[in-house]
Amino acid sequence: MTAQLDVVVPEADEHVCPLPHIPEAVSLVRRRVRTVLAGWNLAPDLAEDALLVISELITNAVVHALPPAVLRLSRVGADGRGALRVEVTDAGPATTDGRPVARACPGEHGRGLDIVTALAAESGTRVHRGGITWWAELLAA
Repeated sequence: MTAQLDVVVPEADEHVCPLPHIPEAVSLVRRRVRTVLAGWNLAPDLAEDALLVISELITNAVVHALPPAVLRLSRVGADGRGALRVEVTDAGPATTDGRPVARACPGEHGRGLDIVTALAAESGTRVHRGGITWWAELLAA
């Protein structure tokens, strides 16, 4: 099954991408986002950290939450300086008893938000009518 990603780019410093609710979402989105970050001329270390944070937040949305989910990237600063904000918004928990939508690999489960916290200058969640937004801000080194 091949998923297509429709992309909405409201302005040059923002990138919005609906997330397919399939296990392959992470690799599909990483490829697209790598191109966006390269076009923004982000520092290589910031871009690599951002890709890891994005991967973890997307995985959480696909494994633990209801669709739809959306990735939003925004940058502050230019030429690799400043910050990158990553947001993944989903429709909330998949089930009331915490069961995931998709099966996670048992040996690779439970460290994602720790990775996000370690790499981000700031991170958190925002609960709203449409669901939950998980966010992280990364600073250029």
